[in-house]
Parts: sequence; structure tokens; C-alpha cells
Amino acid sequence: MNATSLYKYLDEMVPWDDRLQVLECLRVVDEAPDVKSFAFRSDSQTWFRYQPGQFITLELPAEPEPLMRTYTLSSSPSRPFSIAVTVKAQADSIGTRWMFDNLKPGDHIRAFGPSGDFSLHNHPAAKYLFLSAGSGITPMMSMLLWLNDFAPQTDVAFINCARRYDDLIFRRELELVGNYMHGLSLDFLLEERARREGGFGHVGRIDATRLKLIAPDFAEREIFCCGPDPFMRAVRQILEAESFDMAHYHQESFGAPTIERVQAPFEEIINAEPPADAQPVRFALSDVEASCLPDQTILQTARAAGVRIPAACEFGLCGTCKTLKLSGDVEMSHNGGILDHEIEEGYILACCSRPLGPVTVDA
Repeated sequence: MNATSLYKYLDEMVPWDDRLQVLECLRVVDEAPDVKSFAFRSDSQTWFRYQPGQFITLELPAEPEPLMRTYTLSSSPSRPFSIAVTVKAQADSIGTRWMFDNLKPGDHIRAFGPSGDFSLHNHPAAKYLFLSAGSGITPMMSMLLWLNDFAPQTDVAFINCARRYDDLIFRRELELVGNYMHGLSLDFLLEERARREGGFGHVGRIDATRLKLIAPDFAEREIFCCGPDPFMRAVRQILEAESFDMAHYHQESFGAPTIERVQAPFEEIINAEPPADAQPVRFALSDVEASCLPDQTILQTARAAGVRIPAACEFGLCGTCKTLKLSGDVEMSHNGGILDHEIEEGYILACCSRPLGPVTVDA
């Protein structure tokens, strides 16, 4: 892409299409120990349309086969020419470690999405409370940046929790936003504090006493929470004990039920006699036809037949396995990973769709 073609007005561009375009890495930024932000633009110079708080799924070209990993966007849709994910590499991380070791500016990568309904767009309110811990700050940062650009007068109480001062992600960015967003009340809660940090932030873990001290009017706010499961459980218990109306509480969690994998090898599946109640599924692009066993999903059938359909969460949330159904009927029970207009266009989520009769999909 030459320098001249970089300068286009938004109305000269079309939205990014995850089925047609890939992402180009623009920069990699160290945020905290074992935490990096990766910024991307479209390789076809399209713009990004999403809700603050949504996530994308990256296809990481690791060996021996690609890895599908879901990450929340830490950028804001109010700045639509690029997107960013901020990721923390845990000790047992595979995909994130691959990104740390291999992904650099100029590299290209496949992505799917955006997806998810953890967004203040779905729950407009006059007052918000954001509660985050660790890398759970990413959707909160996206929502806060959007508010700063579009509604800087919004009343937001933000409590960001971390183990230590050095573990705080986006500390400088949050303080900078606070200089312009006068309705923002920003507090840090640290489990440990070194002597050199003086009076910085509060000390301890989130509890009812600290919540009332930092956000005494929390009962009047729309609450968004994201962080490790123990943190979110603690927040829920605090709010329930305080008789908070939980209809105004929202948390982001990628916990999924255990997925039953199809273990039989390809040759065994295609040579076996299918049961009478199996349904035929044709994968048009792969020119493969297979039998979908009772209670088996189209994704499981594809794997058993050696057909690759990208998938990440596998419980109908991320939308990565979105596939065009060319014919037939399916029963689909999803968790928000597909939009109504996409269903009307014939798309399904392979991970949570079961054929009701002969089906053909574009895979």
C-alpha cells in the first residue's frame, strides 16, 4: 500500500468484512509484565464497525495447525481505522505466547468477528460503575474511550484492581482520560503496595466496605464487571448481599461447557455404516459428504470428515464458525454469536447447529 492510498475519507471506505479481508499488524506495545497490545489495520483499507466491549477471534498460524483464540478489543469504535487487542500471557498460554514470540508489525493474520453483547450500548444509563481486574480491563477501556469521545460528561466510577502497582494495565491512559472526562471517578485497588508507591491507590481486595467507600452510590449505577472468575464471583456475592438489582449487573465471561470431541479417525467415520437416524451433510467447498450422527453438531461432523471449519469458543458465542447454509434446515441454539440479519441471509454457527434433514453448507 503506497503512502497516497493511506489517505481516504471514511465515506470512501467500506466496513471490514472478516470473510474477505485479513488484518495487518501495525504495532506491538508493552503494557505491563507479560502484557502486550497489538494494533491492526485492514489489509484492504476498510474501517472497523463494532460495539465497545466486543471481541474478535484471531487465527494464529502456529504449528502443527492454526490456533483460534478470542480476545476483547481494547480500542474504541470511535477511532475506526484500526483496532487493538491487549493480551496477557499466562504461564500455560500457548496462543498468546505465540503472539509474543512471533507477531510483529507488517505481519498478516486472519480474524473473525466482532462478536459479543457485553457493551454499554445494550444498557444505556446515566451513571456507570466499571469494575475490572487484570486483563479484564480491556472491554472497560474500549467503553471508556468511546464515552470520552462521544459523551465525555458521562458519570463513570471506575475501579481497577491489580495485585501490584506494576501490574496495572493502562494506568497512564486512564489518568490521561481523567484529565478530560470530568465525570470520571478513577480508583486503583492494589493487593500489595511497595513503600516506594507511597499513598498510591487503595490497598486490599474488593469487598463491601471498600466498594461503599469508593463508590457509595453503586446501587444507582449500571455495573459492568470483567476479570478472573474468583474476582467476578466476589463482586456478585457483594452485590447480592447488598440487595443490588442484578438486572443492572453485567459481566464478561468466556467460560464454556466441555465440548465432546469426535475421536474416530476419518477413515473409520466414512467407512462405517451410519445409523438410520443420521442426517447427510454436504460440505460444498470441500466436496465432502458425511453423516451427522444424532445429537452431533455440524462442526463435529466436519471434524470427523476431515473438513476444517474455524472455531474458538464452540458454544455459540464468538461467531468464528459462522458458515453459509446453502440448503436444508437446522436447529441452532446460540449465545449471541450470530445476528438476526445473518440468520436471514442463511448463515449458521456450525458449533451449535444440528441438521433436521439433508443439509449443504459452504465449507
